Amino acid sequence: MPGYFELSIKKGESIYFSAGLEERSTRNFGKMYETEVKSRTPRFSFYNCLKNSAKQFYLKNDNGMYLLAGYPWFKVRARDEMIALPGCTIACTHPKEFDEIMNTAINAYYKYMNDGTLDKTIELIDLPDVPLWTIWAIQDHARKFGIKPTKEKFGKFITDVLNWIIKGGHNNLFLNDNGLLSSDGTKRPISWIDSSYPDGKPIIPRSGYLVEYNALWYNDLKFAISLFEEDDTMSATLDLWDSIANKAGNAFIDTFYNNYGYLYDYVDGNYVDLSVRPNQIIATSLDYSPLDRRQRKTILDIVTRELLTPKGLRTLSPKSFGYKPIYVGTPEEREYAYFQGTVRPWLIAFYTWSHLKVFGIQRISFIERMMIGFEEEMTQGCIGSLSELYDGNPPFVGRGAISYAMNVGCVLEVLRLFKNLHLIDK
Repeated sequence: MPGYFELSIKKGESIYFSAGLEERSTRNFGKMYETEVKSRTPRFSFYNCLKNSAKQFYLKNDNGMYLLAGYPWFKVRARDEMIALPGCTIACTHPKEFDEIMNTAINAYYKYMNDGTLDKTIELIDLPDVPLWTIWAIQDHARKFGIKPTKEKFGKFITDVLNWIIKGGHNNLFLNDNGLLSSDGTKRPISWIDSSYPDGKPIIPRSGYLVEYNALWYNDLKFAISLFEEDDTMSATLDLWDSIANKAGNAFIDTFYNNYGYLYDYVDGNYVDLSVRPNQIIATSLDYSPLDRRQRKTILDIVTRELLTPKGLRTLSPKSFGYKPIYVGTPEEREYAYFQGTVRPWLIAFYTWSHLKVFGIQRISFIERMMIGFEEEMTQGCIGSLSELYDGNPPFVGRGAISYAMNVGCVLEVLRLFKNLHLIDK
């Protein structure tokens, strides 16, 4: 019930307010308060609010440690966990939690690779891009802690996963003669763009060659090569990986880069999807990319003109067919609008990394100013966190889940970058 408490207080005195399900002695309230405060992150800054929010996604049970996808209704989802993991752990000074969550996920993935067993806690672990995002997350560990410790902790898993994919171990991830990966997404959504009809079929049937799949595949192969390049026992495997990566790199340009200066979202046989979507920014952001600097710049320019908002990147350009920027209406209407122009904050990290690849630190102040749009959200919706998505048109209202791990983690990655560049204190 709404209400208020009013009492007198003298100079130097303190008041402790406690609410609970049972009566407690007031004698130890002071000590209890100090103990509780020490275990929490004080929310006196943008960074601290997001750090506190990141820790709230941690989930422990008898089988290990996990990262929830969001509140209030999301559980643990494999892809979300990997995309959010570096930001929700390493970027907020919790590297041990990275190892715990990653090792739990790796154990679950080995079971899936060995006999197709699906994990009881990690949902959607069988989706074809999950191993690609997992290696991408491990790459962030190497960037922070170095090649040697990353190789010792995760090198075997990376080797096993890449060779498993090459041998056709996944039932919906196929290595083609040109080095690219293809998947069937006509019957079930296979990417993060996963809105579906009531019968489960995808509203946006991304199938065949998906742009972010193959950008990650090229990057993961090259990263794995850098991880083992001084290991003589791996020479035959490295030659195989390098051969596939080189073919994939050439085929990537031929398949996705078009005369308009951006990347097709997916290519399925003779069909090319002309929609301007943000998946192409993932390709321009990676440490290892088939794209040269000029190509990255043309893509970045188009993404900036058509997809960039103060809350992140739109899922579809206003110039593309089917643009629906407002996420309102019945469940069916919202499902149709889910990826047709609504904004996702997590993509701002990939946009930032792309800027660094093209311009260095020359335009980093532009990204820094964009963070103001996210800092405003600390007093909206879920206090101290970021909503799942935002409308694609002003005033960019927050929608969906009130707190979303991928958004929190990726914005924390940008803040970590600013800290490393000494643009912020914390």
